Amino acid sequence: MHIRLTKLASHAAMASALLCLSGVAFAADNIKIGVAGPFTGGSSSMGVSMRDGVRLAVDEINKAGGVLGRQLQVVERDDEAKNERGVQIAQELINKEKVTAAVGYINTGVALASQRFFQEAKIPVMNNVATGSAVTHQFDDQPENYIFRNAAHDSIQAPMIVEEAITRRGFKKVAILADSTNYGQLGRADLEKALELKGIKAVAVEKFNIKDVDMTAQLLKAKEAGAEAVLTYGIGPELAQIANGMTKLGWKVPMVGSWTLSMANYIDNAGPGGEGARMPQTFVQEPTTPKRQSFIISYLKTFNPKNARIDSPVSAAQGYDSIYLLAAAIKQAGSTDGPKIKAALEDLKAPVEGVVTTYNKPFTTKDHEAITANIPVFGEVKGQRVVYAYADDFKKASEVRVKDVNAKGALAVKK
Repeated sequence: MHIRLTKLASHAAMASALLCLSGVAFAADNIKIGVAGPFTGGSSSMGVSMRDGVRLAVDEINKAGGVLGRQLQVVERDDEAKNERGVQIAQELINKEKVTAAVGYINTGVALASQRFFQEAKIPVMNNVATGSAVTHQFDDQPENYIFRNAAHDSIQAPMIVEEAITRRGFKKVAILADSTNYGQLGRADLEKALELKGIKAVAVEKFNIKDVDMTAQLLKAKEAGAEAVLTYGIGPELAQIANGMTKLGWKVPMVGSWTLSMANYIDNAGPGGEGARMPQTFVQEPTTPKRQSFIISYLKTFNPKNARIDSPVSAAQGYDSIYLLAAAIKQAGSTDGPKIKAALEDLKAPVEGVVTTYNKPFTTKDHEAITANIPVFGEVKGQRVVYAYADDFKKASEVRVKDVNAKGALAVKK
């Protein structure tokens, strides 16, 4: 009897060990996707919204059976909007976590510093928020490029901003206020280029630093130069200081800037002084299509943001779409091999229905930008949220704008 019990215990131990091993094998069989962005600090409203959009898409895909019969697993890292932290994370995701692909990058500088490691490792990166025009062209001198994007780059946004200020609203004198980061200074250069094409030079071009809380000197120069509008390239907290600085000076002119004027920490910190700011948007939080409606409902139910307002709707939508684009490529490739996924992205056979758009052949070997100049619309801060700036855009919002490589309004990107 004792021997029989001993044998039974031995068999049970073996069975338990086998179950544990199979569990480990199953966990290792997940398809790992790296997610890098600032989840703390001044850029966090973008980073957290992007991350939550990614989580939502991954959860939906996994509940539907995953990809290639395997579950997607996100490996999230907070890059704190710091270049050096982004570099560390990139190497960790590649060498330790063995990710199949990566999504994210909110800050252009972090993207440019970090993505070279993925390029060297032949692992695709889907930039879903960073908009610096150079992001997808960093490796144009190499035979293959593993860097993709599904956000409206600055060579699209800058001409839109200038068109809004100069042509639509008729301002003759504009000032540019841009932060000192790669994002701000590359965007400033794009604005100046777009103005030059209109035969206009900014009456003042001023710089500020991250965490600056007093924009009086810059605003006084713009005011004294006779600026009728201020064009901006920065992120939420400092943009709010521009609006607050105008209020303190008793000088209120329109703010027209890059998409980041839609960030919650601009809207909330600027308060009434932030109303009326306009910016390009690939997505406005309105249920204008069934896909957008289901996304908004799921996001609000899952993450329960304050005032039923997504902190950064653009970041959330583009984060969500980036996962579906990668999942489609992995499925088509029938593999988690980086070069095969890259090749699939460059020749996606089936359309991918996203929140921003329906991605029909979004990439080619020479074009790694999913968004073209005809897709973004203008948003406006009104009642502490972003709405469509123009009624016509809202009326037509149920008509999904799809990629058009011949769409006018984008600057030529230097390659």
